[in-house]
Amino acid sequence: MQLNLVETVAFAGITLYVGHGVRRLIPPLSKYNLPAPVIGGLLVASVLAACRSAGYTPITFDTTLQSPLMIAFFASIGFAASLSLMRLGGPQVAIFLAAATVLAIVQNGVGVMLSYPLGVHPLFGVLAGSVTLAGGPATGLAFAPSFEQAGVAGASAIAIASAMLGIISGGVVGGPVGTFLITRNSLKSSAAPRPVAQIGAQPEGSSGEGSDGQGFIKHVVIMLATLWVGGWVSKGFMELGLTLPGYIGAMLVAAFLRNLDDKTRWLRLSGPMLEEMGGAALSLFIVMALMTLELWKLTSVALPMLVLVAVQVAFTVAVSLWPMFRLMGKDYDSAVMGAGLCGFMLGTTANAVANMEALVRKFGPAPRAFLVVPMVGAFFIDFTNAVVITVFLNLLK
Repeated sequence: MQLNLVETVAFAGITLYVGHGVRRLIPPLSKYNLPAPVIGGLLVASVLAACRSAGYTPITFDTTLQSPLMIAFFASIGFAASLSLMRLGGPQVAIFLAAATVLAIVQNGVGVMLSYPLGVHPLFGVLAGSVTLAGGPATGLAFAPSFEQAGVAGASAIAIASAMLGIISGGVVGGPVGTFLITRNSLKSSAAPRPVAQIGAQPEGSSGEGSDGQGFIKHVVIMLATLWVGGWVSKGFMELGLTLPGYIGAMLVAAFLRNLDDKTRWLRLSGPMLEEMGGAALSLFIVMALMTLELWKLTSVALPMLVLVAVQVAFTVAVSLWPMFRLMGKDYDSAVMGAGLCGFMLGTTANAVANMEALVRKFGPAPRAFLVVPMVGAFFIDFTNAVVITVFLNLLK
């Protein structure tokens, strides 16, 4: 059965809610922050892979909207990248971002070095490095076509498998890392709970018109226009001979518009509305990407991938326990940041927040950690990581 464009999106939506249902039925999936789109998408991919092994394909999809949905999500990240918000976090945001970016570079360097003795393409090590660990499933799937073209067979399947291993690892090791730092150094919370700026919040004094239909339509039009102009920007980069993901143009245009609006209030953007739109686009994109995943391509690379991810986990834990802890101040908030670092440098920002929440429930509030880590993990690292990945991709292709 061949599903058309609309039917494919509807099927993806149903699959998404199946993933939510499975997460509720199996508590460990929720505990380790495995995303519902991934659960549902992998379930469909597994069923289709089993059918393929039996010699038939019961359903095929029209994935025309898969790429636009992916670009829309990264555009929403661009809309959240406010320089004024970064200034709100002070020097610690810049220091933490710089350190996380260096860690992403080293993740890729470690991956490349290990790829040679493991007998795989050097870019395999990058794909199992910052692409899928610091980047997560969305970045992995976004870059997968470029890695396929550069010689990494089955890049999409490798990306999602590596990302899932990272998410599980980030959820497992983050709490123990933070607990060790707190107890080993006899650290205590010295801050009372206080409000923290919302990621993606609209500028003070601006109205996003988010309460009526006109405001929603305005933001849909702005998003579509951003994708349109961003396509031109990406095409310009391609004509310069640069290998970049398809989303980079829209991401840059969105960041420009956000910071222009911070200064002028011309567009009166609603951060929460754009964040919701981006989240919806991401969920549908991941489900659609995973429904067509060729899982059978993982059999020949399972061992190298496991080795690479295991080494990356050990390296990230070591960085969190010593240099990052010292760099961020050697205090209670720094220890909580270490747990957050394990979360988003191995998995997602959701992992980071879950790790930190588990610690503050036991040891007390860490307002500085909850200001710095989500800012960096939610969007600033996506910008710098995209540059890091692009450099490695162009050097090693």
